[in-house]
Amino acid sequence: MQIMSLPIALASKSPRRQQLLREAGFRFRVVLPNIEEIYPKDLAPTMVPEYLSDLKAQAALPLIQPDEIILAADSIVLLGHQIFEKPKDRADAVRILQTLSGKTHQVITGVTLRTKAKKISFSGYTDVTMEPLSPTEIDYYIDHYNPYDKAGAYGIQEWIGHCKISNINGSYLNVMGLPVDLVYKELEKFIV
Repeated sequence: MQIMSLPIALASKSPRRQQLLREAGFRFRVVLPNIEEIYPKDLAPTMVPEYLSDLKAQAALPLIQPDEIILAADSIVLLGHQIFEKPKDRADAVRILQTLSGKTHQVITGVTLRTKAKKISFSGYTDVTMEPLSPTEIDYYIDHYNPYDKAGAYGIQEWIGHCKISNINGSYLNVMGLPVDLVYKELEKFIV
């Protein structure tokens, strides 16, 4: 298939995004643009992931070969109008998990596909219901897993996803960090 052989430059150090692309059969190499992930504070929360993915794609432009397509992504966890990014430290991870405990939140992953001549951005949306977490369960999760590189301080593919997520409406892979189904569809359109 033509899509699977496209030369992709993944502008992300996320091991989960790399794993998902590899498992889906995409051909890619990793490029690491050096940018600060800062967005305007007046930007609507639902627009933040696409804004940041576009920022990463723009910064990756000087790092790609002429035939490569940049794939950049950014995920946030949103509860109401509050964005939960990667926790700064243990106390922040505890605070985030306490806040998400027993509630339904939304995971939004913004994706940008870009070449030197063309660009599109899109987002995947998934609603996730987390059962209540006790303080002991929060401590267990933080002590046994690494929540510090994950938006919302948890990984759906780890203990919390197995034991405390009771409902998902949307793409599971989006919650992991990349809506692979949307990436595939948008790549089909992008190369036309």
